[in-house]
Amino acid sequence: MPIPFLASVLMDGWPSWLPGPWTLTKAGSALGAIAITKIYASGATCTAERNMHGRVVMITGGTSGIGAATVYELAKRGAQIILLTHHEHNDAFLVDFIDDMRDRTNNQLIYAEQVDLRSLHSVRKFATKWVDNAPPRRLDTIILCGSTLTPPGKARTETPDGVESTWQVNFLSNFHLLGILSPAIRAQPFDRDVRIIIPTCSAYIRSPSLDKALDKKDWSPGKAYARSKMAMMVFGKAYQKHLDAYKRPDELPMNARVFLVDPGYSRTPGMRRWLTRGTVWGLIVYLFLYVFSWLFLKSARMGAQSILWAVMEGSLVRDKGGKVVKECMVVDCARKDVDDEAIAKKLWESSDKLIEEKEKDAAAKRARAKKREMEKEEEKKERERVEEIEALVNTIKKGKQKDKEKPKSGKKAKNGEKTA
Repeated sequence: MPIPFLASVLMDGWPSWLPGPWTLTKAGSALGAIAITKIYASGATCTAERNMHGRVVMITGGTSGIGAATVYELAKRGAQIILLTHHEHNDAFLVDFIDDMRDRTNNQLIYAEQVDLRSLHSVRKFATKWVDNAPPRRLDTIILCGSTLTPPGKARTETPDGVESTWQVNFLSNFHLLGILSPAIRAQPFDRDVRIIIPTCSAYIRSPSLDKALDKKDWSPGKAYARSKMAMMVFGKAYQKHLDAYKRPDELPMNARVFLVDPGYSRTPGMRRWLTRGTVWGLIVYLFLYVFSWLFLKSARMGAQSILWAVMEGSLVRDKGGKVVKECMVVDCARKDVDDEAIAKKLWESSDKLIEEKEKDAAAKRARAKKREMEKEEEKKERERVEEIEALVNTIKKGKQKDKEKPKSGKKAKNGEKTA
């Protein structure tokens, strides 16, 4: 086909129905530039493979965005997935999501546990139940994809525990979860490759210092998000040292490794919320300019590639934990204070103190609520007893009234007979 066409061009000249060579060159160059940009923006693809059959993977934020793409890829490889989600077990969305994921991956080992990162009590309730198991449950991988953000221009919000939402969901609850699960992680056999994956974001580079709390007057959505990611990176490094300091009963080295993973900017619900500023007009503009999002942002599947690499790459077994992974390779951290032990110690201690304080307050609230419920229940029972007694008294009164009316009717009947 090409040879006859080229011969025709040489013999008869350039066809009139075909655009000129210069036009084709410009169009080809434009398409080539778009293709190169798209390939570059999509990032690296994970080429690592690992037998995931029988391995237990615990993941937060696994029902949307990068988390859902990660769940799909790992479940497809046979991993047992435990979704930590704020949805209740009978939630229609969660039931449909799990059924769909099981069908698509041909893997029935996908379950869900209710863990609301907006509630420290919910985190403790699940984690203590997991730890209080004999023998210790198998746990190969923990992936902390759950996070939130406040769209630009929106007001600061707090969780029911009274903590700023971004700080609690992105950092404090994850800190609490790993703190309680620490015995379960350390109890894993030496020959088990345990990995803790903490997804982060390059926004941590512009985070304010962690030395001071972010005051309400200085608070902004961007600062709050960046600071929460910075805190997770500092904690991730410190948590690796915490695990390494543990002396196993068998005197073998610690086999758990923490990896901080930057998936890159992706087309996820969180990114869409940020770009649209959480408004309808923002969504309309986003849809109108969607071609730019498609071109410059990764898909959720491509965003999950670095996480998958950190989970499955075999060479990471030979290396120490606490490494930063980006584009399917280990990279240097952009900020030196991530390794600052003084900052890490202060963050750890202040977080422990805050959790203790908020859990005490929450426990007191639950106790008061329970007391009110019991009082309401007692009042309800008392009302029922009163109503029952009143009903009995009314029944007795009606009976006596009928007894009084019977003789009168009898006398009237006798008087009637005499009259007749």
